[in-house]
Amino acid sequence: MHDIVKDYYGNVLSGSDDLQTNACCTDDNLSNSLKAILSNIHDEVLTRYYGCGLVTPELLKGCHVLDLGCGAGRDCYAIAQMVGESGSVTGVDMTDEQLAVANKHIEYHREKFGYAKANTTFLKGYIEKLNELDIADNSVDLVVSNCVINLSPDKHAVLKEIFRILKPGGEIYFSDVYADKRVPAHLKDDPLLYGECLSGALYWNDFENLAKSVGFAEPRLVSSRVITIDNDELAGRLEDINFTSATYRLFKAADLEQDPQDYGQKVTYKGSIPEHEAEFTLDQNTTFVAQQPTQVSGNTWRTLQQSRFNQHFIFEGDFEKHLGLFDISDAAFDFSSTKASSSSSSCCAPKPETTEKKSSCC
Repeated sequence: MHDIVKDYYGNVLSGSDDLQTNACCTDDNLSNSLKAILSNIHDEVLTRYYGCGLVTPELLKGCHVLDLGCGAGRDCYAIAQMVGESGSVTGVDMTDEQLAVANKHIEYHREKFGYAKANTTFLKGYIEKLNELDIADNSVDLVVSNCVINLSPDKHAVLKEIFRILKPGGEIYFSDVYADKRVPAHLKDDPLLYGECLSGALYWNDFENLAKSVGFAEPRLVSSRVITIDNDELAGRLEDINFTSATYRLFKAADLEQDPQDYGQKVTYKGSIPEHEAEFTLDQNTTFVAQQPTQVSGNTWRTLQQSRFNQHFIFEGDFEKHLGLFDISDAAFDFSSTKASSSSSSCCAPKPETTEKKSSCC
């Protein structure tokens, strides 16, 4: 399967217009700040982009970020501007043709960003085998990935390696494609459906259980959007399987419980995260209004305390008195319903203005 994916993205596709479906793409509006960031990226990098949007979590300044399946480097060069000269971005990909484009423009972007030294590095390797790239345990602040993990034949190994390399309190913030039921083997073996980010998609419940099994105790859904496939022939092959594009964040946090519990704890968001002064959304079920005390579960309290968001919150309470199961709305969602869509930070975004707004994917 590695060879199929490398051939598809290295040889079959010469640009995003060659993709056969719109499996990972919707027309979300980019903010002015993101438009400005993307305008600094070389056109050749932009045209070799197959992702499902720009995955940009908050508070990146000074972070050391790893991009899994970086391709030609568009997201790396975008995030390189957000982490600044004190931070760094490392991209990992297995496709020579994509990495050649990424490496070709390192110096161009260093000069464009006005940095004394380039803060981007690109490594050839498999996202299941980060240990072979000498990425140390507990060394990365943040992992991002953009519609790539579905292409891996060993997703357990990917998540296990991510957990290993993340610092305590670090997170993976990533977009991917999920199915509303398990994809049968004969569809997984279809190279076109696999390359188009469909038949390698996990059943969403299997994904959450897999994430928990490697240590990410509480997967947090940020946003989701139902996928439509505008290719009748491919849609017919997929039978009755429905797909959703979703963004998750998984924190490497210690001492989390299997289910969220209530200890009467509260946190108050200070309103100090740039571009989120009025409110900060942690996930689909958790939004903090600035200066307003908000009751949280013990898991959320611990996650925030251990994360890079710690200094932006005031924490109240302890774990002395248990009040039972925390009352939170069910995070599960119906993949066959348009109600699952979110107009906020979904994983998809329009292609830059330098290219035609047609289908784009991972």
